[in-house]
Amino acid sequence: MAERHGFGRRAALSLLAAPALPRGAAAQSWPSGPIRVVVPVPPGGSIDAVARLGAPALSAELGVPILVENRGGGAGSIGTGAVAKAAPDGNTWLITFDWHPMMNALVPNLSFEARTDFTPAFLVGSAPYVLVARPDSPFRNLAEVIAAARARPDTVTFASTGSGTLGHLVMVLLAARAGVRMVHVAYRGGGPAMTDILGGRVDLMIGSAALMAPAIADGRLRAITQTGAERIPALPSLPTAAEDGYPDVVASAWWGYFGPAGVPAPIVSRFAAALRAAYSTDRARATMTETQQARLILGDAAALTQLVEREADLWSRVIREHDIKAD
Repeated sequence: MAERHGFGRRAALSLLAAPALPRGAAAQSWPSGPIRVVVPVPPGGSIDAVARLGAPALSAELGVPILVENRGGGAGSIGTGAVAKAAPDGNTWLITFDWHPMMNALVPNLSFEARTDFTPAFLVGSAPYVLVARPDSPFRNLAEVIAAARARPDTVTFASTGSGTLGHLVMVLLAARAGVRMVHVAYRGGGPAMTDILGGRVDLMIGSAALMAPAIADGRLRAITQTGAERIPALPSLPTAAEDGYPDVVASAWWGYFGPAGVPAPIVSRFAAALRAAYSTDRARATMTETQQARLILGDAAALTQLVEREADLWSRVIREHDIKAD
């Protein structure tokens, strides 16, 4: 504030009279100061972890500080909305998750439109959801789950980390494609859901590969199927839902960077190139593949745009057809 108040009247008039810099010139001078990366959830989740994983190398690539800012609340809408309203100068970015394309279908009257009020910049990677049961469960594979749900409608229960999450939606899609009815039990987060499936209070649980892999590895849970487009190294013998006979039941968690609408293309390209370098380090690759159980994509703006369009169309339709509401 002191610097702004220090401008004299002539200086202020000169600023008003000066022509705006061309978009190309503005891009050439970028970045000129700290860059803010908004995480629309509190610290501790995978979005926060992925943002902070890339920040040091991103700072080194661009030569400016990277400030990771957690702005949680409103199921991610507060931080997301703040970025939508930010100046499109390349100094404010959003890193978000698989829920981004369907936010408007799940939450009415948001202050932004996820498909049009943002500039897609970079797709870090993706990881499948995994359906699990207890080792003493009668379910050893997806065919047995579907057979039980068909024989006894509305009796097979599955837990998710929340109503309207992608795990919930992919199970709704699976049930619809199989022509069966299962009972959804929504929890607020992976911890409570994990407690209840281990305690025998639900039959199945759908969750991220990162959440499920440790319990599968130590024998506390049995993997039934995964929803990715391909198998992952941590679970090489576990078939995908597509391999199990449901070719369009494909859903993965993913992490992507977006700016406000209108960020100049040269800035987007340079930011994406810096992010690609940041997530290509040995440390980043190891963390993404071993901790997040992710497949690195390192995709550009076009790849992220295509993903958002495809996901918005598919999951918004599932939400409408099955009248799904967010928690």
